[in-house]
Amino acid sequence: MKNIVYFDLETQKSAEDVGGWDKISNMKMSIAVTYSTTRGDYRIYGEPQVDDLLRELLRADLVVGFNNLRFDYEVLHGYTTLDLRQLPTLDMLVDLQARLQHRLSLDAIATATFGVEKTAEGMQALQWYREGRLLEIAEYCCYDVKLTRLVHEYGAQNRQLHYMNRFGKKLTVPVVW
Repeated sequence: MKNIVYFDLETQKSAEDVGGWDKISNMKMSIAVTYSTTRGDYRIYGEPQVDDLLRELLRADLVVGFNNLRFDYEVLHGYTTLDLRQLPTLDMLVDLQARLQHRLSLDAIATATFGVEKTAEGMQALQWYREGRLLEIAEYCCYDVKLTRLVHEYGAQNRQLHYMNRFGKKLTVPVVW
């Protein structure tokens, strides 16, 4: 059985805090969550466990995320000299953007495909970090990983995803995962 690892992380700092989007590796991880198809469970990592997270990603047959190439991996590059972009990775945002010529949010897909919305957003997670509310970050991040997994599995099984466009119209995009 292939070990697919679904992955998301939240940060301690915003782009503004570190001096811009070109300094993502300085944002520092607050919480990361993975779901492994081999284990069949979620794992939550705090910053002290970043090496364990990196080991899990390195052992995956495929890492699946949403904006993980441009964002999550770049955050982790602050902790390792390895180029994580070399890992077998499906970044669903990148794949969908190439097909549609515009970016979609995970929320736009989840809402149209499953009728569910994200529970929060990244700026809220930053506030929680400042308040020491790591459990809320972990719950939010777990939910995002679950949505990522559901979206990927739906796309792989049905060869298409649904999304809401900016005018609130439900559209469909073919995928080959």
